[in-house]
Amino acid sequence: MSARSTTTPWPLVALFTAGYLAPYLLPTTVGRLDAGLPLSATQAGAVGSALLLSSAAAGFLLVSRVDRVGPRTLARIGLALAVLGYGSAALTHAVPAVVAGAIVGGFGSGTATTVAASGIAALGVPPREGVRAWGNNPHRASTLGLLCVSALAGAVYLTVPHLGAGHGQPLAAIALTALAVWPLTGRLPVRAAAGHARVETTGLPHRRAGLVLAATLLCWSLAQNSLWGVSGRIGLTQAHLSEATVGAVFAIALGTGLVGVIGAGALGSRLGRAVPIGAGTALIAGCIVLSASAHDLRTFATGEIAWNTLYPIVLSYVLGLAASLDPRGRWAVLVGSASSLGTAAGPLTGSVLSTGAGFPAMGAILAAGLIVVAVPMTAVAVRPGRRRRPQPVELIIEAPASHPVRGAGLYRYAAPPRGATSPHRPATSTPPAYENSYASTSAR
Repeated sequence: MSARSTTTPWPLVALFTAGYLAPYLLPTTVGRLDAGLPLSATQAGAVGSALLLSSAAAGFLLVSRVDRVGPRTLARIGLALAVLGYGSAALTHAVPAVVAGAIVGGFGSGTATTVAASGIAALGVPPREGVRAWGNNPHRASTLGLLCVSALAGAVYLTVPHLGAGHGQPLAAIALTALAVWPLTGRLPVRAAAGHARVETTGLPHRRAGLVLAATLLCWSLAQNSLWGVSGRIGLTQAHLSEATVGAVFAIALGTGLVGVIGAGALGSRLGRAVPIGAGTALIAGCIVLSASAHDLRTFATGEIAWNTLYPIVLSYVLGLAASLDPRGRWAVLVGSASSLGTAAGPLTGSVLSTGAGFPAMGAILAAGLIVVAVPMTAVAVRPGRRRRPQPVELIIEAPASHPVRGAGLYRYAAPPRGATSPHRPATSTPPAYENSYASTSAR
């Protein structure tokens, strides 16, 4: 079966959406837990943090087991846990059962995200003969996943207020999304492609770059969600806006976030990754300062909308960078799990900073932290050594006696980078005899 490089990897995009929906709905989930159950705001936030911590734990535990268990099996396990956990939490009013359901559902979301991240990272591996491929652009697939989850989260934010009070609606939305994605898992491979077997034995590559990216993205996500966790309070108490006005600003911000994701997909790799990550993070820092210091509608709306436009753009490039560090997707999973840890700690950090120092000071502290972490993130993105230098490859040429191939034997050559032409063979030349249908190659 020939490789197809233009088909959209919809099963991976759907898994990405199902896994990332819970963090996107965290504000409404926590708010409704506080309003619909006998929980304080701090306790409701702790439930949300437990959900995200469980999701991050799934990534750390399963990062090396996707190939062993199989993408299809692991994805179905994750979706089943999400349906069971979130569904049971939505249908009960017993606080212990809600907490347990949120933790189980969070582990299911993290499992789905792990499979999706591993598969998206593998899109960058050149397909081998006989191995079906969906494409070779991890950044494009990540961008499409962010587009889908942003659109779905925006629809939930607009719909849930009209479904009545109670804590169950956002949890039910996540459970139903996981249930809807289940049929698409039939298109996932039962086992990882054989082309990844050699990569599996090499260990985790680019350890220093991966660790730096994971540590910095944890801090990056912490700063983003510190603002997100208190944005409603900024609008209500400091900018003196009504709840309806604040909700309208958030809805518009989510809409512009979709535009940002579409723009990132259209831009692709034209600017590389260093410029969008470094410059984008610096602009986000400015947006945080603007939002945190807002005392009127214009300033608050400008900061929130600009921030929500830039956030998914930068995140898509960071996820693509993580995917480029390891074709098996292990760094993509670990970096995503580190981001989940920052997301989980964000609301608590924002509350502590805003209570102790005020919203403007909080914004200045978060912005300074973002500028600091932007430097090593950009350094990882601009580092030229992520791609290994082409190594000599042995080609063993064999041919049946009835169809002899001239020059059959052992050849050694340095394979040029993908897309480059060999100095001994122009791109327009016809394949030599030893590459015809009778020859078989063995790379070592």
